[in-house]
Amino acid sequence: MKIIYFHGFASSGATGTAEILRRLLPEVEVISPDIPVDPTEALPYLRNLCEQEQPDLIIGTSMGAMYAQQMFGYRKILVNPSFNMSTLSKVFKTGEHKFLNGRKDNQKTFKITKEIIQKHNMMERQQFKGITPFDRENTYGLFGIHDTTVNCYDLFKKYYTNAQRFDGEHHLNEKALRSAVVPLVKQILNL
Repeated sequence: MKIIYFHGFASSGATGTAEILRRLLPEVEVISPDIPVDPTEALPYLRNLCEQEQPDLIIGTSMGAMYAQQMFGYRKILVNPSFNMSTLSKVFKTGEHKFLNGRKDNQKTFKITKEIIQKHNMMERQQFKGITPFDRENTYGLFGIHDTTVNCYDLFKKYYTNAQRFDGEHHLNEKALRSAVVPLVKQILNL
């Protein structure tokens, strides 16, 4: 069994979430790539990675869940999806930012420009085009009841039916992974 995990904004494939998933699901290979900052690079990169790896499941958190949603034809879990990154001005703002985790290219900082925000906005307007009946049935949303950063529950429900709330915040911790994410992974993958 193989899972690809898509990290959130300012994070990397070295995120602690991927490490905890590996520990809690030792029978599953967890691939966790560094997602490019520019969405016009990120989306084709992630689609190509999924085509190459053929994961049994994709898990994405926050911005990563927005990208995961667009991987049509795969089973997916979207945790606290941020479908509207370009309008999250308190998080997604122009300027230089520090990565939260080490990246394979050793980059420590990245820039968000007006152009990148515009590219996100253009992608966000198209992100739900291409949903198939398979996607409607095999896309699961998990929404933290204490998430004060993002609330895309209603937007998720407009396109998908498998939505659950869990006792957690926007950022995942081991408790939320153990109580909400891992049981759903085991259910979907019949582990």
